[in-house]
Amino acid sequence: MQSSQEPTNLDGSRKSYGQPKQDLESYCWAPVQNLDHQSYSNDGIERVYLSAQSFEQCCTLESSSETGGYPTHNSSSTASFSPNESPNSQMSSRSYPLDLMHSPDHTCGSPISGSCVTEYESDLKHKIKELETAMLGPDSDNFEIYNSTTHGGSNQGSLDTDKWKCMVEIISRGDLKEALCACAKAIENNDMLTAEWLMTELRQMVSVSGEPVQRLGAYLSEGLVARLASSGSSIYKALRCKEPASAELLSYMHILYEVCPYFKFGYMSANGAIAEAMKDECKVHIIDFMIAQGSQWFTLIQALAARPCGPPHIKITSIDDSTSAHARGGGLDIVGKRLSWLAESCKVPFEFHAVEVSASEVQLEHLGIRPGEAIAANFPLMLHHLPDESVSTQNHRDRVLRLVKSLSPKVVTLVEQEANTNTAPFYPRFVETMNHYLAIFESIDVTLPREHKERINVEQHCLAREIVNIVACEGAERVERHELLGKWRSRFLMAGFRPYPLSSVVNATIKTLLENYSSKYTLEERDGALFLGWMNQNLITSCAWR
Repeated sequence: MQSSQEPTNLDGSRKSYGQPKQDLESYCWAPVQNLDHQSYSNDGIERVYLSAQSFEQCCTLESSSETGGYPTHNSSSTASFSPNESPNSQMSSRSYPLDLMHSPDHTCGSPISGSCVTEYESDLKHKIKELETAMLGPDSDNFEIYNSTTHGGSNQGSLDTDKWKCMVEIISRGDLKEALCACAKAIENNDMLTAEWLMTELRQMVSVSGEPVQRLGAYLSEGLVARLASSGSSIYKALRCKEPASAELLSYMHILYEVCPYFKFGYMSANGAIAEAMKDECKVHIIDFMIAQGSQWFTLIQALAARPCGPPHIKITSIDDSTSAHARGGGLDIVGKRLSWLAESCKVPFEFHAVEVSASEVQLEHLGIRPGEAIAANFPLMLHHLPDESVSTQNHRDRVLRLVKSLSPKVVTLVEQEANTNTAPFYPRFVETMNHYLAIFESIDVTLPREHKERINVEQHCLAREIVNIVACEGAERVERHELLGKWRSRFLMAGFRPYPLSSVVNATIKTLLENYSSKYTLEERDGALFLGWMNQNLITSCAWR
C-alpha cells in the first residue's frame, strides 16, 4: 500500500482535511517500478494472458477513470482475465470456509419455488456436462460405463465427477471466494485442467468496479494467471506495468491516506514513542529506513521545538528507495530541503544526512554516527521487504536489526502489517492474502464512494501490485513477505532488544483519531503493542523496542 500525508498535529488532529496538499507522503507497501504513465484516464497496465499453448503474454490492469471505461478482454486465451466484467450475481464479502465436498444448499429466494430448483438443477447438469466435455472430450457420456466395466467398479471416476460437480456448484452459486480458493488449490495441486476452467469462470465474476470482494478478486485472479504465466520467477519483467507520473501517484496515495487511518496510526504511534524517549535529550539522531516524502517528521519536529527546555539538535539520516524516489519526483535532496525549511521555521537546529542505498545494503559506515547522539531507528512498513533466512543466506532482515542494536539506540519503532505471507506455503498464503486485503478493501468502501472516479487508480496503484506479488512470485522475486507480530518479537529479542512500552497518551489519541472514520475500526493494546483492525481482524501492528 502507498500513502501520502498532510501535516498533522501530534494529537492526531488533521489540518484542512480533504483539501489539496503541497507536502504528501509516499508510503508504499509494494515496490513500484519506473514506469511511464500519462494521465488518470489512460493508465493502462499490460496484462498477463494465460494461453493453453503459451504463457508469454503480459498482464494488464487497465482503467479509465475519467470516461468510466474499464479493462477490456482482447485475448483469445481460454484463461485470461479482464477484471472489469459485470458480475453474474451479487457475492457476499463475508468470510466462510472452503469446503469443496460439502457446500451450502443453493437458494433462490425465500421460500424456494419449485421452478427455481428445477432451473438450478437444469443449469447445474448443463454445466457439469460442459465441464465433463472440456475435461474428457466428446465421449464423456461413456465415462461412468467405462469406469464400472474397465476398472472393476473403481470409485476414481465418481470421485472425479464429484469434484467437478462441486466446482460447478461453486460457480453456479456465484461464490467468488470459494472459486478463488478452489482455483488456487488446483494450481497448488498442479491440476491445470481445473485451474484453467475456473479461471475462465472467474473472469465473469470479478470486477474492478464492483463490491470489495469482486475488486479484490480481480487482482487475486491476475496473480493466479501471472503465477502460471511465469511461475513467479520473473513477474516484474512479465507484468511490465505502467506507472503513473509522480504527481498522479502522489494524488492516489494521498487519497488512500485520507480515507483510511492505517498510515496515520503508524505515524502517530512511532512519533509518540520517539518523542517520549527523546524528551530529555539535547542531540537527537533519527535513522529512517524508508524516508519517503519525510512528512512523518513534521509533527515530531514541531513537538520537539515546543519542549519547555528548548529544542534539541535534530539529525535525520534517510535511507532511500526507488519507489519513494519516483513518487516524490527526485532524490533525497527534495526531502532534505523540505525538512530543513520546516526546522528553520521552528528555530530547531537541524541536519539532514542522505544515504542513497537500499535498506538491505546499509552498513555502519553509511549512518554517520557521532558520539553523544541519542539514536532512534524507524522501520515504517518496510522491514518485511528485506529478505530473511528463507530467501538468502545473508538474511538481511536480521542483519539490519543487529546493526541497529549495535548503535545502542534509545528507541526503535516498528510498524508492520499483521499477516503471515513470508514462509507460508502457496495455498495458505493465498487464503491469508485474500482475508487480509478483503478487510482493507471493505474499509476503503466505507469512506471512498464506489463511484469515486479515481478509486480504481487508488486500489490499482497502491494495493494491486503487492497482491499480485504475494500470489505470483517466489524466491527473491517475492518481496512482499509479511510476518505476524509474534515472529517480529522473536527477531527483536534474538537481536538483543527489549520491549519499550508505548505511551498511554498516544494510545488515547489514536482512539480519538479512529472516531473520525468508522466504528468498525478496532484498536487493541496487547503485550506492549498496538493492533489496528477492521471488524476485529488485526491489520496493522505498532510496537517499540530499545
